[in-house]
Amino acid sequence: MSAASESNRRQFLTSSTAATAALAVSPALSVGAYASGSDLLKIGLIGCGGRGTGAASQALNADSGVELVAMADAFDDRLQSSRTRLQRQFNKENETPRVNVIDDNCFVGFDAYKQVVDKSDVVVLASTPHFRPRHLKAAVEAGRHVFCEKPVAVDGPGLRSVLESVQKARDNNTSIVSGLCWRYHHGKRAVFDQIKDGMIGDIVSMQCSYMTGGVWDPRKTKAECSSEMEYQLRNWYYYTWLSGDFNVEQHIHSLDKMLWAMDDEAPATISASGGRQVRTDPKYGNIYDHFNVVYEWANGVKAFARCRHWKGCETDVNDFIVGTKGRADVMKHRIFDLDGKEIWKFEGEGGDMYQIEHDELFAGIRGANPINNGDYMCKSTMLAISGRMAAYTGKKLSWEDCMNSQEDLAPKTYDWVDVPVPPVAIPGKTKFV
Repeated sequence: MSAASESNRRQFLTSSTAATAALAVSPALSVGAYASGSDLLKIGLIGCGGRGTGAASQALNADSGVELVAMADAFDDRLQSSRTRLQRQFNKENETPRVNVIDDNCFVGFDAYKQVVDKSDVVVLASTPHFRPRHLKAAVEAGRHVFCEKPVAVDGPGLRSVLESVQKARDNNTSIVSGLCWRYHHGKRAVFDQIKDGMIGDIVSMQCSYMTGGVWDPRKTKAECSSEMEYQLRNWYYYTWLSGDFNVEQHIHSLDKMLWAMDDEAPATISASGGRQVRTDPKYGNIYDHFNVVYEWANGVKAFARCRHWKGCETDVNDFIVGTKGRADVMKHRIFDLDGKEIWKFEGEGGDMYQIEHDELFAGIRGANPINNGDYMCKSTMLAISGRMAAYTGKKLSWEDCMNSQEDLAPKTYDWVDVPVPPVAIPGKTKFV
């Protein structure tokens, strides 16, 4: 590891409230050309699935002086479907078109992201999570502003790459706005303001649940794909190397709120259990269908985090934070005293958090005041990865163990070949690397 990388890692491990405050936005040098609000900002989209299409739409709605000019995806059919949807939404008769992606600016394949970065001022990163570190690195090194979907990595090496990109963006005075969208919800901001102002006292414990029926079923069969690589990429959610498992790809939103409550301070240790009990068919790749993780901070605070994807069972997506003077029901924006009496409730509109994050991204660019969400987006991603690693191995891990993990989930080659089918992790046998 380079001296710069080691320095970044140590800073990440030991960051405090003061260090987090240092990430506050600062006057930008490279965005001055857009400060007047009259100059055109060119958007590039990398990853043209549902989330990418939605994010591009929100970017276009955020600022009247932007247009979509380039798109990239691993698959042409997905790119063309996204382009068509966006054109129908934004290219109206007798109005200036907002989606100006000509055929020559549609790029397909593993290296397609490079051409999009070259043609854009602002890059929307919404591809399969495995590829996020390299896409972010390319965008930041080119001096682009970035909207970066969650999670930002699936393993330790990827996370450390993102840390370096975050620091580079800070040095460049360019934006990185995270897709951890609850941080942009008015109601969540209000309840966390009350928690940080001491309404519930000192935090004692936390609980978060993300228990749902699951997401989309596999989209393609092996017979419909030209290779095992295509099959896994088409069904990326079900492969740990691509999604990080659902504790990383989905539950990260809940875990991020636990980190938020702790002023973005990382926990000291992580222990977990998990497995595949319902979603066992080979078509579901090698990810688990349930996790139970305990995160413990140096001051003794514990967060009890559970998630599962079981159809036909109770749905529970909630977060609770308990303090010495009361407790917060985060999802309902309510605070109670120790006797159960409600003492505060958010009465305003939560707003469209997906839109707000883009509104603030572009307002920061126009105002030469870029936003850098890099600190918490990296920590929340590692919070999720560490829970997966603890469950897969059955070991109690330290935060530093996880930050130093050498487990690299990348395949040997990025090509349309028959890559190996990853095995399902077995606690007690799967090794921590």
